[in-house]
Amino acid sequence: MNREQKSAEVDDLKGRFAKAKIAIATDYRGLTVADFQDLRIELRKNNSQIRVAKNTLLKRAVQDTSFEQLQEHFTGTTAITVSYDDPVAPAKVLTAFSKDHDEMVIRGGMLDGKTLTVDDLLALSKLPSREVMLSQLLSVMQAVPTSFVRVLNAVPSSFVYALQAIKESKEQE
Repeated sequence: MNREQKSAEVDDLKGRFAKAKIAIATDYRGLTVADFQDLRIELRKNNSQIRVAKNTLLKRAVQDTSFEQLQEHFTGTTAITVSYDDPVAPAKVLTAFSKDHDEMVIRGGMLDGKTLTVDDLLALSKLPSREVMLSQLLSVMQAVPTSFVRVLNAVPSSFVYALQAIKESKEQE
């Protein structure tokens, strides 16, 4: 690579880091091209991208960004995964892929300026998807007004039952 190509590569990576919500550094040594392509396809389905780049270029690209602390993970063969929407999706894909392929090693990541360890990424991958979390939140929010309506409905219902009981007792006398 000549200097212009390296500069263009750094600018491209810097742009990706600027838009990313999460970045995860992995070691891909030992993966076949077909396996790596399968991983790429799976990540694209979740609006994420994996990119292989030289460590020196990655270190230059993360300078003055919120992902600057990732530099410690840029050693050896490094692939960087970034996601622009859902931070849980790439963590799920990478952890599932690394379980099936021992060659793939997750080194660490960053989410919203916070450094994530491998254990943090495993915990993040166990979270439900965004849609499931939103539906759970909606059901919790719906439960409060529903319960309130039931309580309000119970007062007149019990009053009607009391009047009915009085009426029946008067009719029996």
